[in-house]
Amino acid sequence: DVLPCPEGPVPAVSITEIRQYLRAQGIPFHDGYSCLHTPSLFTDSWEDQPAPTATSAPYTLFVDKTTGSFLCTATLAEGTWQDFQANVELRHRGVPPASSEELEEDMQRAREDARCIWDRALPLWELLDEDETSKTKAMFGISLVTDTTLKRFGVRYLRTAKSLVFPWFSPRDATLKGLKLVRVERKGDAITYVEETLPRFDSYRNLFGLPLIGRRDTELVLTGWELDALALHQATGVASLALPRGATCLPPALLPYLEQFKRITLWLGEDLRSWEAAKLFARKLSLKRCSLVRPGDLQPRPLDALNQGLNLTKILRAALPASHKSIVSFRQLREEVFGELVNTEQVAGIKWARFPELNKLLKGHRRGELTVFTGPTGSGKTTFISEYALDLCMQGVCTLWGSFEINNVRLAKIMLTQFAAQRLEDQLELYDEWADRFEDLPLYFMTFHGQQNIKTVIDTMQHAVYMYDITHVVVDNLQFMMGHEHLSVDR
Repeated sequence: DVLPCPEGPVPAVSITEIRQYLRAQGIPFHDGYSCLHTPSLFTDSWEDQPAPTATSAPYTLFVDKTTGSFLCTATLAEGTWQDFQANVELRHRGVPPASSEELEEDMQRAREDARCIWDRALPLWELLDEDETSKTKAMFGISLVTDTTLKRFGVRYLRTAKSLVFPWFSPRDATLKGLKLVRVERKGDAITYVEETLPRFDSYRNLFGLPLIGRRDTELVLTGWELDALALHQATGVASLALPRGATCLPPALLPYLEQFKRITLWLGEDLRSWEAAKLFARKLSLKRCSLVRPGDLQPRPLDALNQGLNLTKILRAALPASHKSIVSFRQLREEVFGELVNTEQVAGIKWARFPELNKLLKGHRRGELTVFTGPTGSGKTTFISEYALDLCMQGVCTLWGSFEINNVRLAKIMLTQFAAQRLEDQLELYDEWADRFEDLPLYFMTFHGQQNIKTVIDTMQHAVYMYDITHVVVDNLQFMMGHEHLSVDR
């Protein structure tokens, strides 16, 4: 995905401007946690809609306080702040707003493919015999998950691919919008779960379990995995949803669906990366209403907790409030310090798989650190750093590239070759297969080239951090970004 071009970056809009505009247009609104709520421009006329009361239908249009982009949950219309203003102008002229249901061909095809797979998949409790059912459940570690729970969440099994199938239903009319397939791969004793989504990675915006949420639900547990949501709901009865990409990112487009909850507990996984992600997501969701389950031996991910016979309700009750007070005593830090001592390896950062020697020097990729690579022209800085970044990206570190020296096409070609570990120009028939896999990496490129205004670059980076939960930014190279004439000034 390419971020907006420097010629026309997304005009930043402040929350104050949004409020002023809504007041000037006579559009009623109220303040939510991460969005402003207004009546929908895409349903009946907002002039006729009374302010929502406890019993009436709530406002269904949500404007993101950080970016100004909007989503109407009643019609699924969405767009930028500029689109919102354009629709308001059209309303004033009496032109009915356009519906946003014209799907691009790719999305349409993805839905049709999803429908075919869904029709071929069998409900897990209706496999040929009990033996096959219990073997399948054991393979995914869900022997304790009951058929009632599986039925409630609509989980199916695709025999040909040995995969569990998790549906994504439209929150508006319950049509099938997509699927996630999960299969198990064994390497020796290690088990890994391989996921595939339809539509592809970036357009997959499911909150698994959303159709089961009632209008009156005010408490929610957010998990990083569909099977965790099943285990949690079964063990505690609380409303639980799974994020589409686990602890990798929380797309802002999903925030409107989380506005109704007064309390959200984030229980994303058992490692420190999940803990870091939970703290990041809590800032997006508003710290005041978030609590976090700290990973630990007695607080593993929900499915493991269910399998180990732990009390999940008790773990939820012990969740820590996300908003730390400004002054704390050691007593409050005690658990965190213990966690760091127990997980010294993880605290050191995410290790490089391709560069074991580098791990000895830098320990691993840690957020909030700046690393500067220097070397003469042509010594291989860009080649090395593109592989160094790719290594992390393949481990789920969301990466943003600012290549001011070489253009993005050439950079992407280098990275794709490093990713495939072979010369694709000699085997063009393999290109699509590798390109598809490469496209699924959480990798984004800024479209700047040559000297840039530093504020524009920083703004673009901040936008990317909010939109894609970027945790690793590469700038290649500082000299080109600053322009050569500034080198006498210490920037």
